[in-house]
Amino acid sequence: MRKRHSTGGVKKQRGRWIGMYWLDGARKSKVLGFVKDMSKTEARDQIRRLVEEERAKRETNRLWKFGEFVEQIYLPFYGRKWKASTQGNNVNRVSVHLVSEFGDRELPSFHRDELQDLLDRKAKGLSFSVVDHLRFDMRQIFAMAVAEGKIERNPALLLFTPKEAAQPERRAMTIKEVQICLSALGQREHLIAKLAILAGMRPGEIFGLTWGRINATYAEIRQRVYRGLVDTPKTNQSFRKAALAEGLRAELEFWRGLSVDTREGAWVFPSERMMTPLSRDNCWRRSMAPALLKVGLGWANFLVMRRTHATLMKALGVDGKLVADQLGHSLDVNQNLYTQSPVESRIGMVNELEKSLLVN
Repeated sequence: MRKRHSTGGVKKQRGRWIGMYWLDGARKSKVLGFVKDMSKTEARDQIRRLVEEERAKRETNRLWKFGEFVEQIYLPFYGRKWKASTQGNNVNRVSVHLVSEFGDRELPSFHRDELQDLLDRKAKGLSFSVVDHLRFDMRQIFAMAVAEGKIERNPALLLFTPKEAAQPERRAMTIKEVQICLSALGQREHLIAKLAILAGMRPGEIFGLTWGRINATYAEIRQRVYRGLVDTPKTNQSFRKAALAEGLRAELEFWRGLSVDTREGAWVFPSERMMTPLSRDNCWRRSMAPALLKVGLGWANFLVMRRTHATLMKALGVDGKLVADQLGHSLDVNQNLYTQSPVESRIGMVNELEKSLLVN
């Protein structure tokens, strides 16, 4: 019965049309008018409008709980613009750290200080990046609640990331360490590491390469592999032509000669079955990480390799915009997140400043 009358129904009773509908789990009824004055179709239209108005009124006055707002409104809307990789991370982070904490709380009940207290607690055990993302998540969730008319003010607007949150150590390899790294790896892994260090490619882009995307002087980045799924690159800037050094191109051609399938759509680094690309995680865990650990580079990873590309390029005096275009991100990200300046490179700078102060 509830399903049948979920949008309203009518029946005749003593010469009148009686409208029936469900609201908040209870069955309701209302006299619509005399049978002689309106048709059944008119009675149905009237009860439908009444039900819509009642439900709209309930929705306007409803006090949403944090968890249901996140799951029913926030995630479905923003999930439409997130890539699969981003969506998985965002949904997991919001669910584990926010919904589990505040799920049953009504949206108007939140205050700025308690949200900051949450970030302060999280900063004691989580990385700066995760805590900073949580700050952004809360600002965005409550901003949407304001836009939807669920609350009047955004209690997360002034939140800040606590300084106690552990900042990552953004290390990069020196030329000597790069040489050690490459000499420690087998042929396939050696080539993969070169694509990361010399060409500045992301691991998903490397494992997503097909032979048809390898050109005379560059690799055309049009797809990537993320957790086994073939996807488009991370951002619009990631669609690019990554320049390949002469020696690297020669190694790729040698590798092509050893490959069983070199058709345009074939993977440059195929799995054992050759129908799918090689798994990044398996390759790193089984082959690359153990080899690097033996030579004292256990701290290195694919991100370190890309950071090494940016840092060594800067040491060579290469224009930052060229490096950013090669890596597939903005100049700001290249300068502030990827490029590192070893203290040795800054000694000359401060010496020059000191000398300038001694000039009469």
